[in-house]
Amino acid sequence: MLTTLATAEEHLRDIGIDPYAVGAIALSILTLSMLALLQFGKGREHS
Repeated sequence: MLTTLATAEEHLRDIGIDPYAVGAIALSILTLSMLALLQFGKGREHS
């Protein structure tokens, strides 16, 4: 029964996109957002 559940679960998880690709896209978006924030803050005067 446990092997039947594991096989049924495996069919549901396959969505056709590599998890490493999702992680790389998320990492690049967050890195670019951080760099944009740092560039924006560099041109402002401190109060």
